[in-house]
Formats: sequence, structure tokens, C-alpha cells
Amino acid sequence: MTKKKISIIGSTGSIGRSTLDVVRQFPERFQAVALGAGANVALLAEQIAEFSPRLVSVIDASVAIELENLLHSQSIPFPEILYGQEGYCRVAAFPESEMLVSAMVGSAGLLPTLAAIEAGKNIALANKETLVAAGEIVTRAVSAANVALLPVDSEHSAIFQALQGNHREALSRILLTASGGPFLHASRRELETVTPEAALRHPNWSMGAKITIDSATLMNKGLEVIEAHWLFGVPVEQIAVHVHPESVVHSMVEYVDGSVIAQLGIPDMRIPIAYAMTYPERLKTSCPTLDLFRVRELHFYPPDMEKFPCLGLAFDACRKGATMPAVLNAANEIAVHAFLKKNIGFYDIPGVIREVMETHTPDAKPDLQAILTADTWARREASKIIDARMAKM
Repeated sequence: MTKKKISIIGSTGSIGRSTLDVVRQFPERFQAVALGAGANVALLAEQIAEFSPRLVSVIDASVAIELENLLHSQSIPFPEILYGQEGYCRVAAFPESEMLVSAMVGSAGLLPTLAAIEAGKNIALANKETLVAAGEIVTRAVSAANVALLPVDSEHSAIFQALQGNHREALSRILLTASGGPFLHASRRELETVTPEAALRHPNWSMGAKITIDSATLMNKGLEVIEAHWLFGVPVEQIAVHVHPESVVHSMVEYVDGSVIAQLGIPDMRIPIAYAMTYPERLKTSCPTLDLFRVRELHFYPPDMEKFPCLGLAFDACRKGATMPAVLNAANEIAVHAFLKKNIGFYDIPGVIREVMETHTPDAKPDLQAILTADTWARREASKIIDARMAKM
């Protein structure tokens, strides 16, 4: 059997590490030929030693030098080392690769993912911000290049699986499930003083810091609403969110006859990653199977939009479309970073995002440059608002 050659951007993050776990378990099926990472030089050096990629890229020139020195000191043979946005795009479009696992966090994954699409690579997409910021452009590029865009997020993988073998015209609603994060049962008063440390303690999933905070605010679910809108071509009015704290039902599809098809499983990202990498096949992974006798009860609640306003902001951005989702995403990235640094409070995150959205005039028919411009503008505006709030503290 010929090995499927893959590139990974975000190889040292949680999704990237899980992807390499799948490669490690099935060395006869996969080969990681190119890796893109940030500044975690120690872990990237370990990945290079184990998987022998032909090309790697890191965040900037200083990190590239640090990586090269570390590999030299450990006598590890090393590949070509690049850096920056151009380096990530080279990794994503690496000629030997057949598939890109797009696992970078944030809108930084947009241009590399587009580079891979234009190079004819199939995409296993974990970087939801790519579709949030530029859904129309990305889906149009996928169609033009005739490549596959396969979801890796557990929720979108569940929807993708539940749609198999059914006619799209029979679709009534997409029901996205959300764990509710660590503050599902906290009061609004309690959330006003919540710390980053508390917000980073997710009850079910092990994820990176930014995604974990997004889960705590429910912004992660809002971004997934926008992603589902583009992935499945469904109007936002046909997408609903159900809070499901057990994280067993990963999402559901409701059909016009009243049938609801759900995908269930343990909360382990290796399952949807492996499915995307081998679709339409399924691999016998090392993940434990779901024991419903042990679970026994499954609960579902409507989301509290007042307590978690980020979800409502995301629905609003999706309805307005154009450059508004890109602005929402960029402002959120800046606000979450400020919260993690303890420069603003938990409820300042939606406050900053709302202020930026209210001052934005959407570009009705944006091209890629207009989206990138809106992203830059939103980051600058969010930073100004945060500075002003800090000055009043």
C-alpha cells in the first residue's frame, strides 16, 4: 500500500499532535512530509527526529535559527527550514504532499490553506477561522480546484457523517452541540471575576489556550456556526446550538420527516482526524470505544445568550456576512489574548468585539485583500479599545 503523504500546519498544537499520533499508529498508511509550527522549538525538534519531514517552517527567523542550532546540538539530521507566512504557504503546498491538515489556530491559517487548495491538495480542515473569515472565497477555490474539503472539528465531522447517504433537500436543521465549557452552571456575577486559569480548565477536552477560552465564552461554537454555514451550504437560520455537557453526541442533523441522525463517540480528536485523513474509509484506531451503559444519561440545554453573548455576536456576524465575520474573528483573537494576559476581564471579551463590530462598515463583495484589510483594521481597533479600558482600571 502506498503511503499517503501529508503536510501539517500547526504540528505542535493539540490537533497537530493528535494528527501525528494517527501517523504514528499507522506508519504503513501515512507519512508526514512537511510540518509548520510556531515557536515550540523543543517539541518540533522531537517531531523532526521521529518523522523526518523534508520541509519545516516556524514563526520567524529567530526561531528558525534557534531550531537549527538545537538540531545541530542533538545531531539530528534536519530538513530545509523556512519561516513566516511564506514558509507556512510552502509547507501547505509542498509538492510531495497529497493532503494538508490545516491545524493552525486563528486567521493565520487562511493563506496557507488557500495555497494548498490552489496547489491541488485535499484539505483536512481544523482551522475554522479560514472559513469564518473567507468562507465564500475558500469554498469557491475548493470548487475551482476540484479538491476535497474534509472537516476535522468533531462537530462538523459529525454533521458530515450524518449527511452521508441522504439527500440535501431533505435537510431541515443542523444541530451543533456545545459542551458549555467550564462555566455552564456559573452565574453571571461569578463570571464577572473569573480568571484565565479557571477558564482554561475545560471539563472534557484537552485543547490549546485560545480555543479553550473560546469554549468558555461559547465563541468557539459561534465560529463553528459560521463554519457550518459554509461547509454545508446551509442558511444560518437552519443552524441551532444545543448545549450538551457530556460531549458524547458530537452533533446532529434533523431531516424534514422528523428524523434526527446523531454521531456519538468519546471526546478524542484522533477519531475525526483519522476519518478525514482516510475518508471514505475508517481505521481501527487505538481510541477507547463509547460505553453507553457507563454514560447512562445525556443532557441537552438551550444556550444562555445573555450569559454568553459571544454566541449571539457570531450569529449576528454570520447574518450580516461580507467582512463582518472576519472582523468578529480578528477582534476576538485580540480580546482573548488580552484576557489571557489579564489585561481585561472575561466579559470584556464580548464587549470589545461588540464595539469593533458596531464601528465596522462591511465591504459588500469582498475579495481576499478586502478581507485581510478588514482583519488588520479589526485588530487595530480592538487593541485601541483594550488600551482605553486598561487606562481606566
